[in-house]
Amino acid sequence: MSEPGGGRRKALSLLEAARSRYESLQISDDVFGESGEDSSGNPFYSTSPDSRSSAPASAGGSSAGEQERTQGDGMEEPAAAQPPVPGEQQAAAAEEAERSRCCPGQEEGWAEALREVPTPSFTDTSGPTRKMPPTSSAIDFFQLFVPDNVINNMVTQTNMYAKKYQERFGIDDAWVDVTLAEIKSFLGYMISTSIHHCESVLSIWSSGFYSNKSIALIMTQLRFEKILKYFHIVAFRSSQTTHSLYKIQPFLDSLQNGFDASFQPSQTQVLHEPLIDEDPVFIATCTERELRKRKKRKFSLWVRQCSSTGFICQIYVHLKEGSGMDGLDALRNKPQLHSMVAKSLCQNLAGKNYIIFTGPSITSLNLFEEFEKQEIYCCGLLSSRKSDCTGLPLSMLNNPDVPQSRGQYGIKMKGNMSLICWYNKGHFRFLTNAYSPVQQGVIIKRKSGEIPCPLAVEAFAAHLSYICKYDDKYSKYFISHKPNKTWQQVFWFSISIAINNAYILYKMSDAYHMKRYSRAQFGERLVRELLGLEDISPTL
Repeated sequence: MSEPGGGRRKALSLLEAARSRYESLQISDDVFGESGEDSSGNPFYSTSPDSRSSAPASAGGSSAGEQERTQGDGMEEPAAAQPPVPGEQQAAAAEEAERSRCCPGQEEGWAEALREVPTPSFTDTSGPTRKMPPTSSAIDFFQLFVPDNVINNMVTQTNMYAKKYQERFGIDDAWVDVTLAEIKSFLGYMISTSIHHCESVLSIWSSGFYSNKSIALIMTQLRFEKILKYFHIVAFRSSQTTHSLYKIQPFLDSLQNGFDASFQPSQTQVLHEPLIDEDPVFIATCTERELRKRKKRKFSLWVRQCSSTGFICQIYVHLKEGSGMDGLDALRNKPQLHSMVAKSLCQNLAGKNYIIFTGPSITSLNLFEEFEKQEIYCCGLLSSRKSDCTGLPLSMLNNPDVPQSRGQYGIKMKGNMSLICWYNKGHFRFLTNAYSPVQQGVIIKRKSGEIPCPLAVEAFAAHLSYICKYDDKYSKYFISHKPNKTWQQVFWFSISIAINNAYILYKMSDAYHMKRYSRAQFGERLVRELLGLEDISPTL
């Protein structure tokens, strides 16, 4: 007779073995000094119920692929299969025949015989590149990315723009040149809306619910509005400038230099689009007329993010050009755009054996093979609708007719590349050259227990779940101010990212052991220091 509790001990030992493979991951549920309702120390089970999608299981890979920002274990589970409609069967058959006709020889080079693929070795050190003193304050970490010389440039450009504007449209008697201290205060007021969300930054000076008397006296509302009117990073376009981001590009370049100089990422990184949707508080408090006046966002923003710490290593901004009906939504489905994004984000990673995790829109055989030549290795989720499936075997892209059991999978190899089709209430497909196809992994769920899978699936789930946890916290601290001008939107999103990165460096420094601030407290400290207020420690 088996010993009582033996099954539970076995499950725990499997979990510990799995977690030990990712002990370098430093993000926890307390990543911002707070615990959410969905907190869990176990990255290997999903905290989400089955997908709300009504897609059949035969579209499982697509349903998972549509969730670019994955949940829990890195993958949403599709709904149970529905009986196919005859018309849909004919359409699916016709689509498959067309794909076979257009892609002859897709199976060439792919084989079911598996062999060991060594994990890329990584010897570089990761983490902060400079040791900050234990007495470092919030503004010290922030100014690793936005130093005084950058803020002084904002002062110069704002005054230049104000002068030129008034030469063209008439003198503004209420305007006087802005100073460094005033621009810092201006930034502080804007950043305060990332902690105390409100529909307008001007609410700080109001007498209503969103007022903030503790900081309102540093600058008058009239002066703040004047600075907001004339605020610029680059006042004028030079004759040689053709780039649409010219008003913000110098700041983005400076920010990138700060990221590169302050932090060395771990071997595993993720390419994805962070959450930058409209703040729900803003939407809830807007009138219908105000919502109609708001323009659709004209840019998309991708990041390369260290999956061990959450530090965003690089930002890539793509502007929607023109005013066609297809717009940004159509661009998101273009493989060439996402390939260009990935190459730009990884251009400085060659020769170091980094492992990059990607979502369906970026995952492609051609891109992964190109990266492999540069000693950059990949693991990506595939979607038959969103991914570029050129060169992949059709037999692995079509769901088998025979019902699958949970945890069952098939693998084909071509060189060092493995294509995995794994079943978990739906078919999930992965393409990787970073993990050996013969190595076993496990996904552990609270209700279902352990589910066998290839090591690549386990790794994808573990790293993506940490990034999702980071995103859930990080998105709460976006600056609420929503300007209509695209360059200003990009600027405030970038400032929000810089503050989150500053907090990560703070948590990894000796200063955190002196005063353990949560993310909200860190933001409050930064605002007060930018405003020049006396040092008042938050309640711990």
